[in-house]
Amino acid sequence: MNNLQRIPATVITGFLGAGKTSMIRHLLQTAKGKRLALIINEFGDMGVDGNVLKACGAENCAEDDIIELANGCICCTVADDFTPTMEKLLNREDKIDHIIIETSGLALPKPLLKAFNWPSIRTRITVDGVITVVDGPAFIDGLFADNPDAIEAQRQNDEALDHDSPLAELFEDQMSCADLVILNKADLMDSKQAEQATRQLQEYLDRSVKVVAAQHGTIDAETLLGLSAAAQDDLDNRRSHHDDEDDHEHDDFDSFVVDFDAIENPETLCDTLRAVTLAHDVLRLKGFVAVQGKDMRLQVQGVGNRISHYYDRDWDDTEDRSSRLVVIGLHGMDEIAVRAMIMG
Repeated sequence: MNNLQRIPATVITGFLGAGKTSMIRHLLQTAKGKRLALIINEFGDMGVDGNVLKACGAENCAEDDIIELANGCICCTVADDFTPTMEKLLNREDKIDHIIIETSGLALPKPLLKAFNWPSIRTRITVDGVITVVDGPAFIDGLFADNPDAIEAQRQNDEALDHDSPLAELFEDQMSCADLVILNKADLMDSKQAEQATRQLQEYLDRSVKVVAAQHGTIDAETLLGLSAAAQDDLDNRRSHHDDEDDHEHDDFDSFVVDFDAIENPETLCDTLRAVTLAHDVLRLKGFVAVQGKDMRLQVQGVGNRISHYYDRDWDDTEDRSSRLVVIGLHGMDEIAVRAMIMG
């Protein structure tokens, strides 16, 4: 069976907070009636991204078409979660036109690409393309790239640290698998910074891969879908730091959920969260917050010390109006101290 007869799948990867979910929301709105299914993989215990996408109301992607895999990184649970999920989608009577897979920000894309060659699915599906989303301002600041100064600072503070930054390796692996790179949050950079970021990103790319600038992930489906890369057949050209390993662990990262009561002031909470990221090894914050006197749910997103928030929808009558945030950070961050700061 050739690739034209297979159902195409697009893998969307990228570091924490790069804007993958926002991009998928826009993709759904511009898919021109294509029936899409989404597989959302969370690192942590609370499915924030899946919840956001289910609330977007796209007619071509009903709530039943969105599947969350929250039992760990998708590249570590291929046999238990990913392959059975793919088989279920492929066996549906109401046929899917395209499958979108949003990986966790901590996922290695190459093991996932290898999974598409499993006997039960390899003749029925093809990887149309791997799209890597990059947080432009963060990249310019050296947060998620190979920053020698930052690595040296880590070594000085931790005598046991004698390896490369796990964040740098992860970023490089995500770039090396890309068929298209989205330089997101271009509105937060000036033209010179955007040009500089594009040049630097090209240094990570061995193949002829384009870098496209975007604001708020607003890239149409026409650009993102139909790349016809057949990435599962091109693994040798997608180098990885982990090519010689059978699998990998996420011992470099920790995550936990913080539950707390309704807050009085969103700005005060954001100030607190900024202080948390500056004081501890927190990489990412995301979740939903109840605000006193408000019937709408406050969505909170944070990467580094940049915290954003907005009211996304009314609380459902069946929901507990409480606040929950997922905290993701480097292994060894002081969970007790982080909880104490957030909960006041």
